[in-house]
Amino acid sequence: MSEDTEDGADRVRRIVRVRGRVQGVGFRMDAAAEAARLGVGGTVRNLLDGSVEAALEGSPEAVEAMIAQLRRGPSGARVDGVDVRREDPRGVASFRITG
Repeated sequence: MSEDTEDGADRVRRIVRVRGRVQGVGFRMDAAAEAARLGVGGTVRNLLDGSVEAALEGSPEAVEAMIAQLRRGPSGARVDGVDVRREDPRGVASFRITG
């Protein structure tokens, strides 16, 4: 993308895996609402092992705020652990629940 030269430096992408009681408690819906509020793109999905994985992309500040929200989760959730890894931004602007 030609915009990557200017905007790419201001965008980050993180893959976040959240473990604990995070399925069946509205975790993905809560994440989607927070992503919309913060202007973060990406996806959130349930994994077979009971964890939730989110791919987040946006400004460093917005992505960090989103990770902080994932560490808390909605009121019915219990977050036992969070793993974060870096990836190169892909230019994702919208956020969706995928699975």
